[in-house]
Amino acid sequence: MSDELAPLFKPFECKSLKLKNRIAMAPMTRSFSPGNMPNEKNIAYYQRRARGEVGLIITEGTEVRHAGASGYPNVPHIYGEQAMAGWKQVVDAVHQAGGKIIPQLWHVGAVRRPKQEGDAPAYSPSGIFAPQKYNGVAMTKADIDEVISAFAESARLAKAVGFDGVEIHGAHGYLIDQFLWAGSNLRDDEYGGSLENRTRFAVEVVEAVRKAVGDDFAIVFRFSQWKQQDFDARLAETPQQLGQILDLLVAAGVDIFHASTRRFWEPEFTGSDLNLAGWTQKLSGKPTISVGSVGLTEDFITGTFASDQPEVEKSGINELTRRMGNSEFELIAVGRAVLQDPDWVIKVREGREDEIKSFSKSSLQQLI
Repeated sequence: MSDELAPLFKPFECKSLKLKNRIAMAPMTRSFSPGNMPNEKNIAYYQRRARGEVGLIITEGTEVRHAGASGYPNVPHIYGEQAMAGWKQVVDAVHQAGGKIIPQLWHVGAVRRPKQEGDAPAYSPSGIFAPQKYNGVAMTKADIDEVISAFAESARLAKAVGFDGVEIHGAHGYLIDQFLWAGSNLRDDEYGGSLENRTRFAVEVVEAVRKAVGDDFAIVFRFSQWKQQDFDARLAETPQQLGQILDLLVAAGVDIFHASTRRFWEPEFTGSDLNLAGWTQKLSGKPTISVGSVGLTEDFITGTFASDQPEVEKSGINELTRRMGNSEFELIAVGRAVLQDPDWVIKVREGREDEIKSFSKSSLQQLI
């Protein structure tokens, strides 16, 4: 292994998370769990990436116990005896292969499509999916309390079956993010209005999860500026606003932030080269995971930047290790590159990048 790669392959430790390297597998929904239960294909899929020496596996989004949590077909539950027995097999298989694994706890909120996923309405802060786009119902205080309890229950169950920590999904325009985003939160009670009030739901989820798992179990919180509803949306226009959100979440019990961007090399605020993860780590003092098109030769949504050579170069290992060498962020999540090639980590470490299989959207549904 070359000296330049050293930042990627140092061990990392935070409470219950003890990792052999700084590379995480990003969470990716694939709808491969018929009946919402983890199965043999899920076991093989996650164990294969652990054998490929991914330091931390973050599972696909897993649905907490609430009628409106589901938004997509065949997504695994993280509650109930049968589902947890399946997750126990996944966890054991990953550990047997030398890996570590945490589940991503998820509620989709207003993204839900009731006709496809059952009769329950979509629940959200204000009954809207995005500005002027109505869907479902605005949550009552009783609804809010029920969902907070559901996150806590799933975190407790995750710890009980041997997961190494949990990640709370607060990004990409799903329920927690719908509370954070002024574009989807029009409430006039203690959960709406000011930045502090819009952060309250996320804070209460984290606090409940912390109480459920204890002080020594690692809690990761994933957030983003962009939404699937609006790629240009922003929670924070300035570092000061971002710091306000982060301070509240740190006080609630977040150990690690997962700052989601579409391209990890893009600066977050004018006047600085730091990306969202870089700013998050600087402002919060907490270890942070960066993510966004690592190792891709095509854009993860459009599939078009393969022809843009400067973008391909920015997505590569040299830019990544430069930023990590500067201590901008502690870990990097790699999604589709590891999905396509389970041995991506090994090939990078051994300098065999020319052997890496490039991701292609056309192969997504065939990969195990």
